Amino acid sequence: MDPEEPPRPERARTPTEFTKELRKLRIRSELTYRQLEGVAAAQGAALPASTIASTLGRATLPRAQFVEAFARACGLSDAEVHEWLEERRRIAAHEPGQNDDAADGVNHGNSEASSADTPAKVGFPWWRRAAGLVGAAAIGVAGTLVIGDRFYDSRGPAAVPAVPVTGLRMLAVGSWAQIRPARTPELCLTEGRDRTGRYRTAVAVQRLCSSTDLPNVFLEPLAKDTVQIQWHHEKYGIGCLTVLTTDPGRDLLEPRDDCADNDRAQQFRIELFGSLAAPHFRIRPVVTGECLSLHDQDTEEGAEVVQGRCSGAGDQDFLIDLTAPPPSAAGKA
Repeated sequence: MDPEEPPRPERARTPTEFTKELRKLRIRSELTYRQLEGVAAAQGAALPASTIASTLGRATLPRAQFVEAFARACGLSDAEVHEWLEERRRIAAHEPGQNDDAADGVNHGNSEASSADTPAKVGFPWWRRAAGLVGAAAIGVAGTLVIGDRFYDSRGPAAVPAVPVTGLRMLAVGSWAQIRPARTPELCLTEGRDRTGRYRTAVAVQRLCSSTDLPNVFLEPLAKDTVQIQWHHEKYGIGCLTVLTTDPGRDLLEPRDDCADNDRAQQFRIELFGSLAAPHFRIRPVVTGECLSLHDQDTEEGAEVVQGRCSGAGDQDFLIDLTAPPPSAAGKA
């Protein structure tokens, strides 16, 4: 399968391949998850951003309702949507246990989603809201007006390779993961607070992996060895780790809900070092080319994850473990 070709559902023979084609459809649309959510709402379907990311991050066959709402939000015509649904039906006929009547996280004709899928409202402090969510939805609607003309344009975004990250057996559609500092493998890169109190919203820190209130981490490939690090939270929705380059939070990482594939502050290059048998990784923000590390090389729980000069020190050595979809994601499509 040529990754440079437009998405074609008829090429898919398995649920995994069908999901890959859906992800390529999303990339070709050039709309973010939030914009797709807004477009779907304007069309009368509730398609939460968290449901989109969760569904595209699995290798199982999405429900027919999701495929229809998603394809329409991406700007496809009725005939094209019908083609996707027919190809999904063809694959489902060969897959045991498929039930189109089961819940899929898509609510047609009702703009209210379940509480676990509802995006964060203005005022939640977990991550900073992007200004003008209504404007973002409007941009998404406007964006669909030109998708029909550019959908098969070969000048679309660069294709994601079949093996997105060297040393990781990630899916081309992205994978759920756990990121741990190699020196303190019982700790995970996750949500916390700046211990100095100068920056008051959530930032990335190291905390015990066994904590029960951690967001789920999803790695979405953007290019070869380059990913977006998303945090999926049951209450607050999706936030993308973003490198802060100005005071008071300079060099910290903050989860922001204005996820954008072309935001270099949200792009991270994953570099393998060591052997493939026991891979370790350096994580480098694309916007600066520096390396993620622990503040003052601290090994204590709660230490902030920061960017800094690549030194080869032990606090810049990370383990990345791919994980099964969380229960909240597994039941949505």
